Amino acid sequence: MASLQEQLLKAGVVNKKKANQIKAEKLQTKQKIKNGKLDNKAEEERKAELQRQREEKAAKDRELNLARQREIERTAVLGQIRQMILQNTVAREDGDLAYNFTDDKKIKKLYLSEKMHKDLSEGRLGLLKSDEQYVLVPKGIAEKIQQKEPTFVLVLNTKSDAVEDEDDPYADFQIPDDLMW
Repeated sequence: MASLQEQLLKAGVVNKKKANQIKAEKLQTKQKIKNGKLDNKAEEERKAELQRQREEKAAKDRELNLARQREIERTAVLGQIRQMILQNTVAREDGDLAYNFTDDKKIKKLYLSEKMHKDLSEGRLGLLKSDEQYVLVPKGIAEKIQQKEPTFVLVLNTKSDAVEDEDDPYADFQIPDDLMW
């Protein structure tokens, strides 16, 4: 039995010139495959896989760099906060008045002088926790620290003007602010 090429030549479907041209093309492709110069599908897939791996590595590197950058920024902010606390700490005067506040769901008590107690209650001072110690700082500094890192600020009272009801039967009887029980 003759090859398909010979059968096509006998039938007159393909002429001798066309058959030789196809044979030459086959030989060239075999030589390219043998020499490794042919970009076939396997080669394209390998290149695509390498490109995908490069892109994944670049994305992972970007993520790691962002995480490192965030950590550096956080460390810088914490350093700024500690510096602000050190420079602006109000010397605490021990006194007889207890000021109660919460720290990590626990009620704590701090004894202050009458003036400091009043300033802290009225919001002129803020109470912060720094390195397991409680410190008092002016309101402006406490607000700046609260914007940067709210976990430092334990107490920062704000004055609120109470809205009075028109129908309040006790509107004529104001409660004094300095009332001590």
